[in-house]
Amino acid sequence: MAYEEGDEIKFPMPLSKKTIGWGILGIVLIIILISLFYTIGPEQVGVIKRWGRFVRTTEPGLHFKIPFAETVTKVRVKHIFKGEFGFRTLRAGVETIYAPERFEEESLMLTGDLNVAVVEWIVQYRIKDPIEYLFKVRDVQKTMRDLSESAMRQIVGDRSVDEVLTVGRIEVALETQEKLQQILDSYQVGIQVTTVKLKDVNPPDPVKDSFNEVNVAKQDRETTINQAWEAYNKVIPKAKGEAEKTISQAEGYAVNRVNRAMGDANKFVAVWKEYQMAKDVTKRRLYLETLGEILPKIGRTYIIDVDQKGILPLLSLAEKGGE
Repeated sequence: MAYEEGDEIKFPMPLSKKTIGWGILGIVLIIILISLFYTIGPEQVGVIKRWGRFVRTTEPGLHFKIPFAETVTKVRVKHIFKGEFGFRTLRAGVETIYAPERFEEESLMLTGDLNVAVVEWIVQYRIKDPIEYLFKVRDVQKTMRDLSESAMRQIVGDRSVDEVLTVGRIEVALETQEKLQQILDSYQVGIQVTTVKLKDVNPPDPVKDSFNEVNVAKQDRETTINQAWEAYNKVIPKAKGEAEKTISQAEGYAVNRVNRAMGDANKFVAVWKEYQMAKDVTKRRLYLETLGEILPKIGRTYIIDVDQKGILPLLSLAEKGGE
């Protein structure tokens, strides 16, 4: 608003002391009402302190507290926290981006066979006791990281480098989780470890090429051994089978020959017994049976009278080229 020369300028009326007092009282009442109530989220627990001393915990929802005397600390008891060792994640997603720095002061470890390995792992945990979490340990995060590193170094130090790098990774993670939980419980940190997972285990960069060459040589050795066993399993069982087959055939042939010989012997004994009982009948029967076997094999048969003096006229010698 513009004023011209000669216009009267009016200033606003000053506030009275009563108005100012009511305003201050209203502000104080608002502050008291704000500090009178508090809300606990669905995955939180409220820890109430009165004049700095713990008095109670509260569950999710709207609650009342004494203004200025009581303070609330909200603890996320259902949230899963994660600690990364030997690496740092800058951005998680479809393409996870990791920090380029190396954290070898955490990951460089000595194994049980006096070799060195670079171990990177993840620890996931939650707060199981908010009272211990807030009041028993001064710096929970640093204590958690120090104890995790200590447990991992102890477990890795009990195993060879080959176990840590290959077949023993799952066992290392499980034993580390169990060991870490025991230490946390003894320190009353109030934390429950849910997962320990080895992310990556490698030899140090200066010896990585040599280590890979050793692994390649071991794999070639295993391949050669497996191929030799494969050839062995193809040839040896077959040869054993053929040997057993030959032995079985020989045993069967021997049993057959023995049984046949025993049968012939028993038959001969039976015939001999019959012969002893009736020699003439047996001789005649044997004679007739023998003739029955021989006569069919003879092409032509001549029966000569005992009184015949010459038999040449009866033979047709010329039929088969005779003179």
